[in-house]
Amino acid sequence: MWSKILSYVPEWSMWMQAFLVFSIPLAILKASRWIRSSIKRGTFSKPDSQQKQGAASSSSNSADQAQGSETGEYANIKLTGNYATDLISSRETFGQNADVHIREFNIYGTDTPAAVMYVDGLVDQEMLDNHLIKPLMLRGVPGQKQDAFMHPDNAHLLKGYLKNHLLPVSQVEETESLQELALAVLSGKNALIMEGMPGALLIGSAKGKQRSVEEPLSEALLRGPRIGFTESLSDNTGVLRRYGSNQSLFIKKYEVGKRIKKDLVIAYIQDIANPEIVAEVQKRIEKLDMDAMLESGYVEQLIEDDQLSPFQQVQNTERPDRVISALLEGRVAILLDGTPFALIVPTTFSMLLQSPEDYYERWIPGTFLRMLRFLAAMIALLAPALYISFISFHPGLIPTKLALTIIETRKGVPFPSIIEALIMETAIEILREAGIRLPKPIGPAMGIVGGLIIGDAAVQAGIVSPFLVIVVAVTAISSFSIPTYSAGITLRILRFIGMFSAAVLGLYGVVLFILLLCSHLARLQSFGVPYVSPSVPYRLSDWKDFLIRSPMNMMKKRPLMMKPKDQDRK
Repeated sequence: MWSKILSYVPEWSMWMQAFLVFSIPLAILKASRWIRSSIKRGTFSKPDSQQKQGAASSSSNSADQAQGSETGEYANIKLTGNYATDLISSRETFGQNADVHIREFNIYGTDTPAAVMYVDGLVDQEMLDNHLIKPLMLRGVPGQKQDAFMHPDNAHLLKGYLKNHLLPVSQVEETESLQELALAVLSGKNALIMEGMPGALLIGSAKGKQRSVEEPLSEALLRGPRIGFTESLSDNTGVLRRYGSNQSLFIKKYEVGKRIKKDLVIAYIQDIANPEIVAEVQKRIEKLDMDAMLESGYVEQLIEDDQLSPFQQVQNTERPDRVISALLEGRVAILLDGTPFALIVPTTFSMLLQSPEDYYERWIPGTFLRMLRFLAAMIALLAPALYISFISFHPGLIPTKLALTIIETRKGVPFPSIIEALIMETAIEILREAGIRLPKPIGPAMGIVGGLIIGDAAVQAGIVSPFLVIVVAVTAISSFSIPTYSAGITLRILRFIGMFSAAVLGLYGVVLFILLLCSHLARLQSFGVPYVSPSVPYRLSDWKDFLIRSPMNMMKKRPLMMKPKDQDRK
């Protein structure tokens, strides 16, 4: 009797699988909570003693910054109006920088010394010669007015005369700080100091070598505008203005970076964007604290909601038409000087699988292409994991003829399915990365030839089966169909996690992986907007531009998930 009862008791492997099914999600949940709480407490940043010292220094810094926004060695030095003193101070500030030039001369008709400071390669040389140095050296200040300007009580009149009568330039600013003068010159402006004029004039703006407007390389379209952003912030904001000739398009400027300062702007349409979203974006931008923001990717990582999530919560794009379309939905764009990639927030997962070309084509082909991308994303994520689970755990679920064909192709393969899948997937990822890093004429050819040679050689050597080569090839091709490169990277990373889940628990592991992924996505937000909206929470009206792309005359409302001021499209 006992033997009959024991025959119904599952084997130890089943108990182990059941234990893993319950323990793995619990361990992941506990670990993620512990890491998030540690990040909030700052446990990973500094020991307690250093934190106290950091708090003391930050309090002193904040006290210093309360008196003025300038910090540094020359923060408290002011320009006196004495030419010799100011010139010596300026030379000490710039040090031995070979690209900083100081052009000294006397103003025409007087003995008043003056100097223009600029950085070679950052200024407009024609503007410097014709509109700054030439008027001062050939016209100058009339002699009858010079004596009046030299009087200490009339020093402000000298600045006014230069700005209003002598310098035919559009951008002129005043400063009395030596550090502001140095930062302005190093950022591409011209600085003018002269005897009897307290402070300095900052003239013009930076104009270095810039790339011309070209078609975006990372987001190519068959139909659509052939224009993309460049590394010049002024050019990018000008492109937005040309695309969106609307007085409601608001552009607000910030200065980011503690040591290397750069200009950053946020753009939104005032009578559409939700004020709460705009305020949240401004709050996070103002909290940026870093030496330098070399690329918009720095900003993206510092302002996203969940840094532990593999999914990007901020969309990046080189296309102005995509940015304008997002602004018309009530979103906010972030542009940084020195990079052609703009950021769009809030971001939802469906945005990463949508292309501007969906709207340039008729709604039937647009819908077909969009649904094809969603299918390709599922294949890129789950195809290898399903192959491993069916081959290793559930061959009975495969049709008989197909199962016999797979068994025949796997004869002589010395590795289990997970090992051969890892070999092929790793080889494909290395080839993909190598193709990107190689020169453009070589990269595509190397990727195609390398994939063919490695796949054929692996099959001939009996390391992998031909059926797996087909699965890996379809998976790689499907990942190429995703419009956003960063989203493709996310699916490539998650693909390996799905493969390990399938290798441990079979089809149950794949289902568990999908459930964990869905629960994470359901909890994820981007600037207060659910990441998988409009599916969770469910909004039927927003489904007109979700899996399908409805006809233009049916999309009369803006996405309700954005809570825009003006819900009607005009």
